[in-house]
Amino acid sequence: MVRLINVSKIYPPDTVALKDINLHIKSKEFISIVGQSGMGKTTLVKLLIAEEKATEGRVVVGGWDITHIKKKEVPILRRQIGVIFQDFKLLPKKTVFENVAFAGEVCGEEHKRLKNITRQVLKIVGLEDKIDRYPRQLSGGEQQRVVIARSLVHRPKLLIADEPTGNLDSLNAREIIDLLLRINNFGTTVILVTHNREIVNSLRKRVITLENGQIISDQKVGKYIL
Repeated sequence: MVRLINVSKIYPPDTVALKDINLHIKSKEFISIVGQSGMGKTTLVKLLIAEEKATEGRVVVGGWDITHIKKKEVPILRRQIGVIFQDFKLLPKKTVFENVAFAGEVCGEEHKRLKNITRQVLKIVGLEDKIDRYPRQLSGGEQQRVVIARSLVHRPKLLIADEPTGNLDSLNAREIIDLLLRINNFGTTVILVTHNREIVNSLRKRVITLENGQIISDQKVGKYIL
């Protein structure tokens, strides 16, 4: 599903964000990528969604070598990847249904099919009874569920969750993680980027630890070691 081969990322003039990263994530895996702030986690996500390009090495996502991806090809790649950020970035003047459907509208999805898909993903995240509400009428946990639903509209094979619980209390955070586990059980590969020790330790899934831009640990059933 994902391969990074001898990947380094250096920001001018000489800031090393990632150094000699070798990583293989298999289809349908659920992995956590952990590390303190500034250790390379966000840069790694940016490489996977082609927001940044590697300085050295190769990046392969879903069998597609995106190391030198063309700008016009980036939207095609991102239709195959669902991305969830800490910042909800919901459109305040659109309803829950409209926020989710908008992701498909941008890519020209057929209206009737998009309507059905939107209802399906809202049911998956447990918001089918709140489709006409606006973001301001939702709790933080519910807003994050809308973001997850939006990321599922394209039925991605890979879901990247970058600090998805950073703005949530422990109860809502746990509910979001349980939802990500359910999505993983449907067959979607999930990459969770987090610094939440409690969540990582409770998952008992594969854990990759970054420090100073390098992988210092890759545990099949891991814990937060820093």
